Amino acid sequence: MKHIVIGILVLLGMQFGFAQEEAIQDTIPDDKYREDQFYIGFTYNILQNRPSGISQNNLSNGIHIGVIRDFPINKKRNKAIGVGLGYSYNSYFHNLKALETANGITYQEIESSESFKRNKYRTHEVELPIEFRWRTSTATDYKFWRIYGGLKFGYIFSGVSKFISNSEKIKFQNKDINRFQYGLTLSAGYNTWNFHLYYGLNKLFKDGTMTVDGEQFEMNTIKVGLIFYIL
Repeated sequence: MKHIVIGILVLLGMQFGFAQEEAIQDTIPDDKYREDQFYIGFTYNILQNRPSGISQNNLSNGIHIGVIRDFPINKKRNKAIGVGLGYSYNSYFHNLKALETANGITYQEIESSESFKRNKYRTHEVELPIEFRWRTSTATDYKFWRIYGGLKFGYIFSGVSKFISNSEKIKFQNKDINRFQYGLTLSAGYNTWNFHLYYGLNKLFKDGTMTVDGEQFEMNTIKVGLIFYIL
């Protein structure tokens, strides 16, 4: 009986010791904790500074996916610099028709009397987001508030103009599209749901691009939507 009592006391002591150790570990910050994340975003794309008479139609959408490496900059590790790499698909539906000719590409408004099914620009882009990141997360709390703001640089490796009507189909790589893009970004929200904004700081098309009427257009892009972060 004596040996049984001693055995029980030893086991209780060991269990108490483990419990103390776990409690202490829970109070010690994880000095390796970081918010490395995959992200996926869905946006509505807006063309700013359109030529006269040009309007958007249908749903101009964007899909953005990638990964961001987190570099904490304070002891609590709730502030960080994020550097990422991603891919972005964007479409812009409108009534500015692009035609490839022997003298270059021409742009003209589609007349209201002209029937067409689809007219758009479509881009595929490699992106490099750089963010300053603030959040209320900890190493054990996965539901938190966040505000991420920064810059996003992009390279359009495919930019297509496409027009479809009942009588013709036009599709070509548009060399007037400005391959390098950059803009300001802001993402903010709680847990899974986060608002996302991109404001393009440079033009979607190269300098000197103009309509057949001689009106130069300097369209830049705004993307508004939701972004989801996945650990």
